[in-house]
Amino acid sequence: MNVQQLHVFMEVGSGRTLAEAAERLGLKQPTVSFHLRKLEEELGVELFRKHSRSLFPTDAAMELLPYAKRIVFLMDEARLAMSERREKGEGRLRLGASYTPATYVLPPYLAAFREFSPKVSQMLVVKQAAGILALLRNYELDVAIVSLPDRPQPRLIVQKLMEDELQLLLSPQHPLAATAELAVGQLEGETFLLHESGSTSRTLADEWAQRVGLSWASVMELGAIETIKEALKCNMGLGVLPGRSVLREVGNGELVMRELPGYRNERYICLVYRDEEQLSPHVRSFIEFIRSELTKKNERV
Repeated sequence: MNVQQLHVFMEVGSGRTLAEAAERLGLKQPTVSFHLRKLEEELGVELFRKHSRSLFPTDAAMELLPYAKRIVFLMDEARLAMSERREKGEGRLRLGASYTPATYVLPPYLAAFREFSPKVSQMLVVKQAAGILALLRNYELDVAIVSLPDRPQPRLIVQKLMEDELQLLLSPQHPLAATAELAVGQLEGETFLLHESGSTSRTLADEWAQRVGLSWASVMELGAIETIKEALKCNMGLGVLPGRSVLREVGNGELVMRELPGYRNERYICLVYRDEEQLSPHVRSFIEFIRSELTKKNERV
């Protein structure tokens, strides 16, 4: 079993045809078929079944796939580590972030890290936290900055960087905007503008509502924080958003922010990476950098 065979196996195992796998790997199609056949012969199991000119992975292939990804990842990391040593700092950093930290927290720190390590190229993937953590566990990302509830994450190290509490947002024209402290009963029957299901914000908002006995009378699901903010400015309802995402609008008087009645914060912006000893030098460097910079910021605050 060699790395080339595993690369071929991963490409075909991800749903690509032999022709597509060959094109992505810069090989000829018979070479791809040869590598797959040799891998099956060496392992003594059938990895793919052919049907209507398409290949479908067997159960054995699905079991092998995470091992193959990890082996290939470690080989790539070893090459990058040696390349970084040779080139004195050059490397690639694959970052993942959920929407709030990606938009409202990370940009100045990514810029500062670029000045700190100018030879490290950065790639940033932005998705819901659950999707980012899946990519991290699957060795498709190196490190993540995501908003998470205060709960353990299997196979990952999670370090809280800062609180990211949810707040109630409304238009200055809304009748409740004049009330400094709102009670749960005042929110009954209101339309709520909420994140889509599956996001950390939505999960915690649903849990808050259930805990305080609030039934959502009417919910409008919106996929982006900026969309929710614009809808709130038009007085379309009440919003539940991370406080960090609306500081500018609240400061400008475009939105009013109130505490959610009975809310206990369980949401934090966290640094997340795999629970393993082998991390490339530039990944370790970024982890130490972001910890240091945010610690300094929290001390100033």
